[in-house]
Amino acid sequence: MSGITLFEKIIIGEVPSHKIGQGDGWYAFLDISPRRPGHTLVIPETPARNISQLKPTEVANLFIGMREVQQLLGQYFDTNDFTICIHDGPLAGQEVPHVHIHVIPRTQGDGGRTLMSMWPNVAPVIDIDHHSLAKISQGVRGVDK
Repeated sequence: MSGITLFEKIIIGEVPSHKIGQGDGWYAFLDISPRRPGHTLVIPETPARNISQLKPTEVANLFIGMREVQQLLGQYFDTNDFTICIHDGPLAGQEVPHVHIHVIPRTQGDGGRTLMSMWPNVAPVIDIDHHSLAKISQGVRGVDK
């Protein structure tokens, strides 16, 4: 990765943020363009564009941070329901080239929708194509690790 990202600037305090929490290798702050109140980003302190570039312990710590943020937001917004989203790379919708988890508390009538709303022009599957699914499954399991 070239240059310092917005999120790295937030971590070092060069850009202000509204901190929700911080732990071993992670930092969480409110999104400045929230989908709803409480929309939080949890980021690793290690700069990486994709999750695959993080060490296993960094990934584990990031998800521990996500869970801690969920607990805090859940108490504040009185909910156990969340939309958790990771855009892992620019083709996946990632806007800042630094891994981040969106943690969005969900409450009745909040205006949020489902995963299917991310692909509004793709028709829902009516006839399950087990042949194609089996082919992909077999191919993925055959990939060298």
